[in-house]
Amino acid sequence: MNLAKGNLTIRNAMNTDAEQLCAWWNDGTIMAHAGFPNGLGTTADRIRTDISKDSDETMRLHIIERDGKPIGEIHYRNKGGGIAEIGIKICDVTHQEKGLGTTLLSMFIDALFVYYSYEKIVLDTNVNNTRAQRVYEKLGFRQVRVNENSWQDQLGQWQSSIDYELDATDWRLKSVASSS
Repeated sequence: MNLAKGNLTIRNAMNTDAEQLCAWWNDGTIMAHAGFPNGLGTTADRIRTDISKDSDETMRLHIIERDGKPIGEIHYRNKGGGIAEIGIKICDVTHQEKGLGTTLLSMFIDALFVYYSYEKIVLDTNVNNTRAQRVYEKLGFRQVRVNENSWQDQLGQWQSSIDYELDATDWRLKSVASSS
């Protein structure tokens, strides 16, 4: 996948991205919302191995660029039955809270529905990540359930999450309505 809109690009991750991904994923300030306040403790070699296994049919990690500079990552996983699970992180804090997440997710969701023919997209977020919740709901995702104290982060703190889903039909209707 290679998507572009203005100065934003979403492209397949490559082996050459492993060092940057490693730096982001090992940074606890970036990964805390995902339950890893100490970072993942991964290596660039492990990331390169994972990237080499990516395929459009099963899962794919993508790099988000602004003006040609990596600022984050977005991915999908084929859950079967026409369902894709997605996740996004704008890792460069200087690019957060600027409305980029909404634009990037719109590009990505549209590609998953139109080019990859998924019928539903699912995701989850930490119950405390209200910024992400606003973006997801603005895009048409609906809450399916709240999972209270369903997992523990690296520090042993119980965390709750919210499951969201978006159907292709709802996305198409929303797209038609917003273009009218």
